[in-house]
Amino acid sequence: MFTEQEKEALYKCIYMRRDVRTFLPDPVSEETIMKLLDAAHHGPSVGFMQPWNFILVSTDQVKERLAWAADKERRALAIHYEETRQDEFLSLKIEGIKQAPYTICVTCDPTRGGSHVLGRNSIPETDIMSVACAIQNMWLAACAEGLAMGWVSFYKKNDVRDILRIPPHIDPVALLSVGYTDHYPEKPILETANWEKRRGLNDLIFSETWGNSKS
Repeated sequence: MFTEQEKEALYKCIYMRRDVRTFLPDPVSEETIMKLLDAAHHGPSVGFMQPWNFILVSTDQVKERLAWAADKERRALAIHYEETRQDEFLSLKIEGIKQAPYTICVTCDPTRGGSHVLGRNSIPETDIMSVACAIQNMWLAACAEGLAMGWVSFYKKNDVRDILRIPPHIDPVALLSVGYTDHYPEKPILETANWEKRRGLNDLIFSETWGNSKS
C-alpha cells in the first residue's frame, strides 16, 4: 500500500511532532490551513458522527481575549503547586496565542447525529475521542507542512464560549495555535524542563489481563 519512503515519512511526523509555544509572525496561507482542516475532517469518528467544528481566529482582538482567558486560568492553577513547581508552571508560555497567525478552536457537538449514534449510546465519551483523533490528524499534517502547533490546555470553557460566541451545549475541546517557528524542539518541552519524562513502553503493555507483564 505504501512505499518504504512513505512509511518512513509518516513515522518521522509522529516522532517529530511537538507542542510548540513560540511562533514567528510569518503568515500561513489559507490554502495550507484548509489542508490541515481537511486532514482533521478525515479523522476517524465513532458512528461516523463527525462531531467537530473549527473556529479560525486570526484577529489580534480575539487572540488577545483568548490569551487573557488562558493567563487567568494559569495563574489560578499555579497555587496548586509548591514554590519551585509553581515558578516552572508560570514560566510555561502562552504568548503563542498572540504570536501565531492562527488559533483554531476545535469543538465537539454531543448532539451531532441525533440521539442514537452507533457506538455513542454505549460509550458517550466517544464524541470527545473522535475529536481527539481529528486533532491528531491536524497536528501531524501541520508537522508535515513544516508548521508548528501548540495546544493551550488551561482555560475556563465558559470564558472561551463567551469570547467565541459558542452555544452552551458545544464543548470547546482545544485551542490550537498554528504558525511557523524558529525553535522546533527535539524533545517535548516538558521533558526538557524535567517536568516529566517519557515512560518505558514495556511497562505500559500487559498480556491478556491487566497487570500481567508482557515479558
